[in-house]
Amino acid sequence: MFRMKILLAGLAIIAATFGNALAQPDKPTIVLVHGAFADSSSWNGVVEILEKDGFSVVAAANPLRGVRSDGDYVAGVLASIEAPVVLVGHSYGGSVISDAAGGHANVKALVYVAAFAPEVGETAAQLAGKFEGSTLGPTLAPPVALSGGGKDLYIQQDKFHDQFAADVSDAEGRLMAATQRPITEAALNEAQTKAGWKNIPSWFIYGDADKNIPPRASAYMAERAHARETVAIKGASHVVMVSNPEPVARLIENAATEISR
Repeated sequence: MFRMKILLAGLAIIAATFGNALAQPDKPTIVLVHGAFADSSSWNGVVEILEKDGFSVVAAANPLRGVRSDGDYVAGVLASIEAPVVLVGHSYGGSVISDAAGGHANVKALVYVAAFAPEVGETAAQLAGKFEGSTLGPTLAPPVALSGGGKDLYIQQDKFHDQFAADVSDAEGRLMAATQRPITEAALNEAQTKAGWKNIPSWFIYGDADKNIPPRASAYMAERAHARETVAIKGASHVVMVSNPEPVARLIENAATEISR
């Protein structure tokens, strides 16, 4: 009788463990790709929420050299991850994730955070100018010539806060201006060769006070991609993930939940 009780208790533990495994499938890994004039630290607030909620997160260092080459770099990161992936891009990072997702069966969702979602043949610069509202051009500093040819672009530091991140504190805006990473002029004018959003479910979030990508352009791209969910944050700037990490993280988690079903 005693042995039978032990056996039954053991079976109960196994059944409970197996049941929990079925009820709580492994969560996808979240891969975050920053855009121009930013770096991976721009995701810090979002990462904190996602990790607290049990997600594994990788914030890739986007080289900002060109859509194809940056896409290849991110593709290498994706190849190192065995789990399903929710791939997230901000700004120019949207062009990069649209390129990188192709050929990676583990990428189950794309999330565009104030990001470009170009059609094949389109450029980020074309999409930014498709609708009125972008004031980025006049705020750019004189281009920096590169030794191998081409030019790097920065935003003038005294114009950075108002143009790029108007809804963060002055102190944080100054830090972001000083630590901004440049993008090549060629990258913003490189035609897209892959559009991952055409065959991978997508989610969009952006600020309705974005001065880099006009809100109308973001709404247009979301509608064109048949986004599963589109969120416009009232008063948010281009760095909506910095100023409003909570709704950005929630949208990413919504995508993760849907693909986990």
